[in-house]
Amino acid sequence: MLMTILFALIALTVIVPVVLYYRTGKGKKCLLMNAVSFFTVLGAAVICTLGGGINALAAGEAAGITVGEGLKFIGAALSTGLSGVGGGIAVASAASAAIGAMSENEKIMGKTLIFVALAEGIALYGLVISILILNG
Repeated sequence: MLMTILFALIALTVIVPVVLYYRTGKGKKCLLMNAVSFFTVLGAAVICTLGGGINALAAGEAAGITVGEGLKFIGAALSTGLSGVGGGIAVASAASAAIGAMSENEKIMGKTLIFVALAEGIALYGLVISILILNG
């Protein structure tokens, strides 16, 4: 019941400013109202739904999982995920630079592949760290 009310409020934070924009034509005020009301309702939703955290902690302890083990899983997920994102950004910039350099001189293909592979290594390092976290 609470979740349906919160979803309805979130939908209203989008619908009401759009309707007001088409009736008044004041875009900046409608955008400000949209942002303020949306983040207010979103904050209230987060506060209302965090009450179940104590029950989740009790259920985890009943299953034999401690807070330290849960933090271990979060750390492993963060190391893998963030290193994957960083590796993707690095490969994107290195590969585009390598393609541009190879269009001018085809003889440097080996060197450019090394730079792209080094950028991909960032993601592998994060994976190794997460394996060490989970097995340690």
